[in-house]
Amino acid sequence: MLTSLSLIFLVGLAMGAICSHLKLPRIIGMLVTGIVLGPYVLDFLDPSILSISADLRKIALIIILLKAGLSLDLGDLKKVGRPAILLSFLPASFEILGYVLLAPLLLGITHMEAAVMGTVMGAVSPAVVVPRMVCLMETHYGTKKSIPQMILAGASCDDIFVIVLFTTFLSMAQGGSADIAAFLNIPVSIVCGILLGIVFGYGLFFFFETAYARKHCVRNSMKVIIILGCSFLLIAMEGWLEGKLAISGLLAVTSMACTLKLKSTTFVSKRLSDKFGKLWLAAEVILFVLVGAAVDIRYTLEAGLTAVLLILGALIFRAAGVWICTIGTPLSLRERSFCVIAYLPKATVQAAIGSVPLAVGLTCGKIVLSVAVMAIIITAPLGALGIDASYKKLLVKEE
Repeated sequence: MLTSLSLIFLVGLAMGAICSHLKLPRIIGMLVTGIVLGPYVLDFLDPSILSISADLRKIALIIILLKAGLSLDLGDLKKVGRPAILLSFLPASFEILGYVLLAPLLLGITHMEAAVMGTVMGAVSPAVVVPRMVCLMETHYGTKKSIPQMILAGASCDDIFVIVLFTTFLSMAQGGSADIAAFLNIPVSIVCGILLGIVFGYGLFFFFETAYARKHCVRNSMKVIIILGCSFLLIAMEGWLEGKLAISGLLAVTSMACTLKLKSTTFVSKRLSDKFGKLWLAAEVILFVLVGAAVDIRYTLEAGLTAVLLILGALIFRAAGVWICTIGTPLSLRERSFCVIAYLPKATVQAAIGSVPLAVGLTCGKIVLSVAVMAIIITAPLGALGIDASYKKLLVKEE
């Protein structure tokens, strides 16, 4: 495992540096590193690290969501409430509709199989989007109209909506029926996640402000460890309560960080945010290299040009959904165009569930996985490159 970790860090950082030198996003180099080192090409990564890949990727996501929560201004988020809510489900719904309409024509699958494919493909990648929105908030691009905050909030809820739809359509494709309770769990999961995060956030604030903590001077480094421990507990609680109460663990983590920022002094929240930013330097490498390692490159050849046309066609539907979400907002045409670009990348959810239809024996499983792999390879670099190349031109920097 140690050899694999050394390869992940050293090769991943080297490839990221090369891409930066070529004016490309660092994640492209990291994704390529994972694909090449992974089990489907050179197979240099130890099976033991691949077996805990999902957990390591979730830890990396937790770190960037904590960083995001400690950087997020709730006052700004209130200004963009309606479009943020719409962004959490409307673009994904439009993209799923695109697959339902286009996939039967281009790939010859049934509409139900196309719906399963659409729900695999419909989620935006928080791993690509969130760190970039945090960077924009720190550099004050688009913050006057709260554009990064709006995209960050929408992207955080988008995955919950899509995954619930995926489990429902997967059940229907296997001969089951639609579970109405699953759809009701979407708002329940969001509300419970936010409330649980607020409770934990207040609890941490009062603990850090107790006489004992002040007397013994709990250092910010120790606070980071305690916050991480509570975050892991929140994610674990989501698993413990599965089937009993729907809770979004990742949303709870973000909510906890937002509450800490709200209650703590600006100095303390800034120091904590900086420390999580330093942790992200390592977590980013682990996240994207392991996402790349989960990509079975063999399926890209089977997908072919038809799959590329399908993905691009569905992205047009998605773009229309994002555009509708921003109708009636004070955003300019350039700023609305940036929102469209920011909602393009896919990676984490597709890598996690792309193989599930094949594993459960659906006849469309192989083509779903092929399209999912192709979508990661196309949209993750395209979205990251689009955001990095366009934000200075399309967004206004707040002085």
